Amino acid sequence: MLKKLNEKDRKRLKRKIHIRKRVSGTPERPRMTVTRSNCNLYVQVIDDTVGKTLASISTLEKEFASLKPTVADAEKLGEAMGKRLIEKNIKTVVFDRNGYLYHGVVKALADGARKAGVEF
Repeated sequence: MLKKLNEKDRKRLKRKIHIRKRVSGTPERPRMTVTRSNCNLYVQVIDDTVGKTLASISTLEKEFASLKPTVADAEKLGEAMGKRLIEKNIKTVVFDRNGYLYHGVVKALADGARKAGVEF
């Protein structure tokens, strides 16, 4: 599987596998994972013990369709995700950056969620 990917994607996948060895979501502290593409951002909160997605948000939803994967828009999406989690009484999560480097869009999304009151 790793042979068909370009060098950048191969390195990200290796980082992702390394991170997922240590990061796992529980019912008390689910895993918040970020996926980004050139056009969209996706965030899911997952309980890995049962393999269930507890909450999700993306720029594909109607109310967030105008948002692009930029730092400013990622912070807005993170705040919206934080509000959804607080409504579902999820106050702490473990952050899974999914192999992406923790800067730019990924960092802005995490800061937005923290601003909304989610701890990690």
